[in-house]
Amino acid sequence: LEAKQWALDTQKSRRNLDKWELGQIALKLKPDIEARAKANMSAGGGDKVRDDTRPGSATLPNPVPVDTRKELAEAVGLGERTMGKVMQIDENAPEAIKKALDNKEISVNKGYALTKELQEVPEDQREAAAVETLEFEKAKAADKKANQKTDEQTKIAKQFCAAFEKASLI
Repeated sequence: LEAKQWALDTQKSRRNLDKWELGQIALKLKPDIEARAKANMSAGGGDKVRDDTRPGSATLPNPVPVDTRKELAEAVGLGERTMGKVMQIDENAPEAIKKALDNKEISVNKGYALTKELQEVPEDQREAAAVETLEFEKAKAADKKANQKTDEQTKIAKQFCAAFEKASLI
């Protein structure tokens, strides 16, 4: 685990890693952290109820609970909620959404929202629905960008007209 943590620290210090990429790096530590949590639970007696008030009962050390999501988030410097979203996407999202995240076409928040929406779609239709939804999102983003450009051009035209009016008054 320590060697993997060192490798993780080295990887996360690279520049331009977004939240999805950091989350993917952190998920490589997940099996080790889960194994440690399971071992910790076993050492503390697992889910068995202890009665320390009985005479002669063995006192086992109270295990420190291991929160996998929290540890993964701390390992890469993400928030717990963001790490939870990355974990949900990794487990439940169709490949089209994961590919869009890999290509930096959508954010983790958008990927999580789309994954949640697609949970209601039958599993055999989920991949096709994901591709369709991503195409719609791309079109929406392109439309928004075009509107921003139009708004910018309108603002410039208004400034030009105002300057022209002032010049004609002089």
